[in-house]
Parts: sequence; structure tokens; C-alpha cells
Amino acid sequence: MFTTFREVIGYIEKETIQAVDLKFCDLFGTWHHITLPTKAFNQQILEEGVGFDASSTPGFKSIEAGDMVLLPDLTTGFRDPFWDLPTLSFLCHIAEADTRRRFHRDPRFIAQQSEAYLEKTGIADESCWGPEFEYYIFDRVDFRNDPYYTYLKIESEEAIWSNYLNSSPHFGYQIADHHGYHAIPPQDVLYNIRAATVKAMEECGIAVRYHHHEVGASGQVEIEVQTGSLTRMADVVMLTKYIAKMVARRFGKTATFMPKPLYREAGSGMHFHQHLFKNGKPLFYDRKGYGGLSKTALAYIAGLLKHAPALTALTNPSTNSYRRLVPGYEAPVNLFFSLANRSSAVRIPKYATRPAEKRIELRTPDATCNPYLAMAGMLLAGLDGIQRKLDISKEGFGPYDVNLFAKENGKIRQSITAVPDALDKALENLRHQHSFLTTNGIFPEDLIETYVQEKYTKEYLENRNRPTPFEFQLYYGV
Repeated sequence: MFTTFREVIGYIEKETIQAVDLKFCDLFGTWHHITLPTKAFNQQILEEGVGFDASSTPGFKSIEAGDMVLLPDLTTGFRDPFWDLPTLSFLCHIAEADTRRRFHRDPRFIAQQSEAYLEKTGIADESCWGPEFEYYIFDRVDFRNDPYYTYLKIESEEAIWSNYLNSSPHFGYQIADHHGYHAIPPQDVLYNIRAATVKAMEECGIAVRYHHHEVGASGQVEIEVQTGSLTRMADVVMLTKYIAKMVARRFGKTATFMPKPLYREAGSGMHFHQHLFKNGKPLFYDRKGYGGLSKTALAYIAGLLKHAPALTALTNPSTNSYRRLVPGYEAPVNLFFSLANRSSAVRIPKYATRPAEKRIELRTPDATCNPYLAMAGMLLAGLDGIQRKLDISKEGFGPYDVNLFAKENGKIRQSITAVPDALDKALENLRHQHSFLTTNGIFPEDLIETYVQEKYTKEYLENRNRPTPFEFQLYYGV
């Protein structure tokens, strides 16, 4: 939005901005912020930054060396639509407090380094990305996790089971399970929320393609955005999740990007469309290739699928991720590619026929990922495939133009590698097979070590060690 401090000051004066909000991302994909009155925002802050305690930020620093600074990235400025006081927001670089050197664990820095590395390889000078946002909007969510009292209760006006809840209005327009795809009002009660979300996104500088109701009958929706560069679209992921949650709250509802909030209902992924360009020329297009793909594209896909067992720890980094990655819900559990096949891990969109549109779609990721790390990891995996000239057919990744979930295709399914079926397995793959991330110094070794350790101890083990209500149903009377 801005390129100079003078432009920022001019905007602040013109719009009577009263606060400047500085947002930054921790190692695991959560935003944090510090807010300044506009009188405290000056040129010195751009050079010296605003101090914060990085030891209290997940995955960053130890308590004895916690001081770091935030340096606002002026190009990311936007008017925050949710503050009562007129507020201008910036995303920030994270830097060492004394030297002002960029912090090697800053996820946004890693994303920017991956883009610089792309140019350095000479393979391409631009990568273009388009995430899809699937999420649920519920009326109310209650949960409790005491050792002696555990429960979960979700309310959704759209769901067929809302007929049994006195707190929800009963108009008879509930959506049958798994029949929410492109539902229309009055069944679709969320269209105004989506429209308001898109309006807020556009006001914040995000170009939107469309929005619609998704398969999940209990409030699942989708918003798809226009493509852009890697770091920019990782910024868009963070901003879109923020906007979606805040707009839902304005409407008295709650939004979640959990991959699998409801048992036996469709899960929410975050598919990533991606392709490469050099000097403006699309590198993934070849009219004679399978699905219109070039050899470069096929090698890129082979790299993605080759490294998928480790990459999944970045793209699907929650225990809940693996409740979505199960057969039967269009979940991409099998590592192969195909044209227009929604059971494949990598799909080639059939409608993208023009050279500049020719791209691939990785369908495994979900929105619990840190988008900066996940997208950098995807790019590095694909580039590794190109550099090693991987032959996708010899690697056993297809193409397979069949529905692998169909019974008659069981033998084919058994011959194809599947994604890890639990977080601990994905983390173990990342621990031992991450050279494609670290060889060129983009992902620091200590980041991988911290990431794996924190995810394993604070998420996987904490989840594994807790009895669930379903276990009581199964075993209490044994």
C-alpha cells in the first residue's frame, strides 16, 4: 500500500488515523500484535523497530535472550476494518534487537528467502500462488477439557440436527448431510456473512474470485482469491483468516478453520494452486503434455509428492489434520497426480487451459499450517524435483484417472503411497528427511528441531494422552 514513510504520514493525516497496529507471526502460524498511538509512530521506528519479548512468542527465543524488535513492512499497510478507532495495520519483519539483522526463525523471512532462492536457481523468477479457503461458520461452540469433565457442543442453524435444539430457529430449510455444495438461500443462511467477509477482504487489498457454500451441511463455506506471489499470498492467508473470524463474530457467529470439526462431515482443506514463470513466460504449459503440462511442471509435481511425507508436517501440522485425511470425503490421502481428479493429492484443473493459467493444485494442506513455512516448503520441494529431474511416472505418482475410493480400484490404491496418517509420523518424516529445506540455508536446522519437538510434546502427546468420551463409550463397561 505504501512505499515511503511520507506516504504513510500523509494517509494518517488524511484519514485521521489514531492508532498504528503492528502484526507478526510466530513459528506455528498465529498472529500477535502491538499497538501504537499515531504520535508514537515515527521514522525512527522504521529503522530501529519496536521491542517485544520473543521468549513469550511460541518457537522463537529463550528467556535469557528474549529481546527482539519489529520492523514494519510499509508495503503491507491496510486500514483495519474492525477497530472502533481508525487504525492502520502493518505486517512486520522480526529482527535482532542489537544488530537489526533479520531473525532466522521469522516465518515471513523464510518465505522471502525461498523466493530469492527461486531466482538464484535460474529456473524461474516468479512463483504464483492461489490458496482456497474452506471453513465452517457455527452459531455457537462450547467445549471443556478438565480431567473430570470433558464435552463438546456445536450449534449450527443450517444443520439437519438443529431441529432438535431449542436454541435454533426451526424453518424447515436445513441442509441434508453432505449436500451443502453450492446451496442457495434460504438453505444457505451464510451468504450475507460471506459477502461481508469478501467486502472486508477487498477493502484490505485482497482480490477475490468468488465465494459459495461448501459440501458441509453444518455451515461450511469457501472463498477463493486471485493468485499472487508467495510471500504476498502467505500474508493473504493470515489476513483472510483474521477477517473471516472477525466478520463472523460481528454477525454473532463463530468461524473455524479446523480441518475436521465434525465427525462424519466434510473436512476443510486449504488447497494451494501454484505455477512458475520466467521473464513473464509460463513454465508449466505444454500443449502436447499430459493435461497441458510441461516436463518442468511434471518434475515439480514429482518433487512435491516425493517429499510429501515430510512436507505434510508443515502443510498439515495438527492432530486434527489427520482426522480430515481419511478416505471417503474427497480427502487427498494418496500421493499421485491426475487431471481434474479430486481424489488425487495433486490435481490439474481442467478448466485452466490458457498457458498463463496452467497450474497444479496441491490438495493435502489445511489452514492449521503456518502459510509462510508451508508455501516455502512446497516451493523448495518442487524445485528439488526440477533440479534432480525426477521422472514422475518412474516414481510411481501416476497419472491415475480413476476414483481411487471406488472398490474396484482397490489394487491400484494399495500400490500408491499414502500421506502419513498421524501427526507423529509426519513429524518423524520431517525430522529425518528435511535436506530439501535446509541444504540451501533457507530453513535453519534449529528451526526444524524446535518445530518438531514443540509439535510432538505440546500437541501430539497432549492429545494422545487424553481419554475421550468415545473411549468411555467403548471401554467403560469392560
